[in-house]
Amino acid sequence: MATDRKKGWLALSPLLVFLLIYVVTSLVARDFYKVPVAAAFIIASAYSLLITRSVPKTDDKMAIFSRGAGNKNVLLMIWIFVLAGAFAATAKEIGAIDATVNATLHILPGKLVYAGLFLAACFISMAIGTSVGTIVALVPIATGIASAQAGMSIPFITAIIVGGAFFGDNLSFISDTTVAATKSQACSMRDKFRVNLWIAAPAAILVAALYVFLGLSVEAAPAAEPMEWIKLVPYLLVIGLALLGVNVVTVLAIGIGVNGILGWILGSYDFVGWMAAIGTGIGSMGELIIVSLLAGGMLEIIRYNGGMEFIIESLTRHIKGKRAAGFSIAALVSLVNFCTANNTIAIITVGPLAKDITERFGLDPRKTASILDTFSCFVQGIIPYGAQLLMASGLSGVSAVSIIANLYYPFTLGIIAFLSILFRFPRKYS
Repeated sequence: MATDRKKGWLALSPLLVFLLIYVVTSLVARDFYKVPVAAAFIIASAYSLLITRSVPKTDDKMAIFSRGAGNKNVLLMIWIFVLAGAFAATAKEIGAIDATVNATLHILPGKLVYAGLFLAACFISMAIGTSVGTIVALVPIATGIASAQAGMSIPFITAIIVGGAFFGDNLSFISDTTVAATKSQACSMRDKFRVNLWIAAPAAILVAALYVFLGLSVEAAPAAEPMEWIKLVPYLLVIGLALLGVNVVTVLAIGIGVNGILGWILGSYDFVGWMAAIGTGIGSMGELIIVSLLAGGMLEIIRYNGGMEFIIESLTRHIKGKRAAGFSIAALVSLVNFCTANNTIAIITVGPLAKDITERFGLDPRKTASILDTFSCFVQGIIPYGAQLLMASGLSGVSAVSIIANLYYPFTLGIIAFLSILFRFPRKYS
């Protein structure tokens, strides 16, 4: 058994190497912007290949690595990055960001900018069920506001949108995490929502109140430019189509086309200029695409070497009592999410085992579904190589780590979720 544990820790060590290189180097340099995430990942990926002794040939090791990099979830994320970059660049060229920022400053009092953006992100993510779609729609607007106002921090205001985006990812009926959690525990979405609301709502209320308080010191300058409603169309269209349930890839593709038409009507660019903007936008996502491929490959090597099995076996070995069972499920889904960088995959992976623990220790399956969803969203919201933070980082032009340092909602959600297991609330479902 000791040998197996050594192998298990060795299997997980590439993730530790990545964190060590990235965090320590950034601390030594005293600047997280100076250390590219891709560089840390490529060193950790090379290390993961070196420790895979059970596969002697390099070609075979690379085949396993490439299988992870070419996973359908990784590739879907990359296509969204590509389209999001093209949409953001073409919208910026026609002045959509400036117009939307100007409209926001006209409509929203300066002291409520923080709370207003957070609640908007909560509402939109709840309606469309995707944190990525919410980030794509709102981060350019939020960063535009921060750039226009002296003293506003871009990482801080980006974190507001990311936090609100995870509110809906966790609660929405049409979120893939909700579907995966409820299906794995054989409970209804409505019942899981009721349990989850007791955890997510207090977190959102506390964070919204904090943003109101922090906003009291904001003296937003009045919008100087006149309203240009036609330039608001790209973002209103993206939000509207998403609210109607249109797939995010389709939404972004339509948005790029509409930006081209508006650019021609407004004289912002011709066909060649539109194509150039698309190319610039795609190019701006280059590092995110490379990080996604490297992370997908390295995490597949971890899986191949038994890292996932080691986590599951270690955490389920000494379960005693309902609280321990609840914490073990939370720890399982958190660690698997940490190793896969995908909250839906983490829930699907842990779901069957969580159901077995639930039945064996008499837990309420509705509470188990809530634990799976809440803790996976908490972890997904704070890992710098997750799709959401990579997207937010790419659109705002700041490092993912600087955004994490300003994330209030995910950390508050995690604390309240922890307390809900410790003190077994809501009582009806515990």
